[in-house]
Amino acid sequence: MFNLLRIGSGAGFAGDRIEPAKALVEEGKLDYLILEGLAERTIALSQKQKQRNPSHGYNEYLEERIRILLPILLKKKVRLITNMGAANPTGAAKKIIEIAKEMDLTCKVAAVTGDDVLGKINGNYKVFESGKSLRDYEPVLSANAYLGIDSLLPALETEADIIITGRVADPSLFLAPIVHHYGWNLEDYELIGQGTLIGHLLECAGQITGGYFADPGRKDVEGLENLGFPYAVIEPNGNATITKLANTGGTISLQTVKEQLLYEVHDPENYITPDCIADFTTAKLEEVGKDQVRVYGAAGKRKPDTFKVSVGYHAGFLGEGEISYAGISALERGKLAQDILKKRLLKNYPNLKTDLIGVSSLHHGQISNYRPYEVRVRVAALCETVEDAKTIGHELEALYTNGPAAGGGARKRLEEVIGIVSTFINRGKITVNTEIWE
Repeated sequence: MFNLLRIGSGAGFAGDRIEPAKALVEEGKLDYLILEGLAERTIALSQKQKQRNPSHGYNEYLEERIRILLPILLKKKVRLITNMGAANPTGAAKKIIEIAKEMDLTCKVAAVTGDDVLGKINGNYKVFESGKSLRDYEPVLSANAYLGIDSLLPALETEADIIITGRVADPSLFLAPIVHHYGWNLEDYELIGQGTLIGHLLECAGQITGGYFADPGRKDVEGLENLGFPYAVIEPNGNATITKLANTGGTISLQTVKEQLLYEVHDPENYITPDCIADFTTAKLEEVGKDQVRVYGAAGKRKPDTFKVSVGYHAGFLGEGEISYAGISALERGKLAQDILKKRLLKNYPNLKTDLIGVSSLHHGQISNYRPYEVRVRVAALCETVEDAKTIGHELEALYTNGPAAGGGARKRLEEVIGIVSTFINRGKITVNTEIWE
C-alpha cells in the first residue's frame, strides 16, 4: 500500500513570493515541494552571471528561500525539488550546504547537471522558429536542453533532501517524484501523460489558484493579497485532486483549472515534453468540493527522440526613454512628442518604436473617443552598439526644454538584449550527472 502522494507548488517563476511556499510546507502535509524558477531568458542571463563569477549563476533568490524553508523542510520531512540552480546547479548545491552549516542543520543535496549543451551544438544546427542556422545568431551565449524525468530519478533514489537542477522541463519537476513514489513504468505513456497533466497544472503556482485568472467584475477572486498556492493529492493510478490550504486567499474551480490546462499549450492533443507527447483532450475535470478539482483521464504517446534546446544569443542593445504629459491637451502633446522623435531618429533607426502608454502601446491604434488626462510617451530601438542605444534616451530627455510643453518624469535606460531561439539535440548526446553534497 502507498500513502497518497502530496506535491505542492511553491513558485511559478524566478521572482515569486516565498510566503505561500512556507505555508504549504508548514500546513500542507506535503511529501514534496517544487520551486519552478526558470524562463527561457532567465537561464541565458544566469549563464552571463556565471561567466563573470564561476561561483554564481543560480537564482538570485535561492539563498533567501533556503534560509526560510530549510528548517521547516527538514522538520516536516518534505523533500525539495527546484530548477533554481539555473546555470550553476553545483554552485547552488554548495551554497545550500554552506547555509545549512551556518544554521547548524544537516541536509543532503543532489545537484543534477547535463542540460548545458553549448559545447555540443554548432552553427549548423537549425533554428526552429526561423529555419535559419544557428550561425545566423552568433554570438551564442547559452544552450540548455530541456531534460526530463530520467535526469531526476537517480537523484531521487539518493534520498537527498534537496534536488537542484538547471533546465528541466517544468512538468517533469512534478512528474519525477510521482514516478519515483509509485514506481511507474517510464514507457507506460498513459500514466506518464496523466502525470504530465498534473505537472502542467501545478507548474505556474498562483495562476491556478486565481492569480492570473482574476478580472474584477467578470472573474472576481477574493483574498489575492494572501493568495494560496496549489498542491495535488495524487493516487497510484494518476488521478489527482488539485487544492490549496483552506486559510489562504484565491480560488480553485473548473474555470481556473481549465485556463491553466490551456496555458501555453498550442496543441492539446500533442503536448510535447521530454517524457511523452501528452494528450490533454481526453482529460476530465470534476469539482468535488470547495477549492477542490479532480483531474483524470489524460493520455500520452511515445516520448520524442530529441530534446528541445533553448539558445540564448546577443541580440544587440536596447535604447529606451519615457516622458509624461498631463492636462486637457496631454494627448496632442504626446502625439507631437512622437512626431518630433520620429523625425529626428527614424532615418538612422528604422526599427524605432514609439508608444503612448495607455492609449496605443498594446493594440497600436488609439481607442476610439478616448481622451486621457495624462499620457506617457515611450520611445525605443534595438541597436547594434551601446553608443547608438544611448542616443535614443538622450533624444527623449532633450524634449524637456525643446518641446512640447510641460513634459515631466523623463527617464532613460540602456540594456543588453538577450534573444532566445530553439533547436533540437539528439538524446544520445546528453550526459546527465548527479553530484551529492552533504
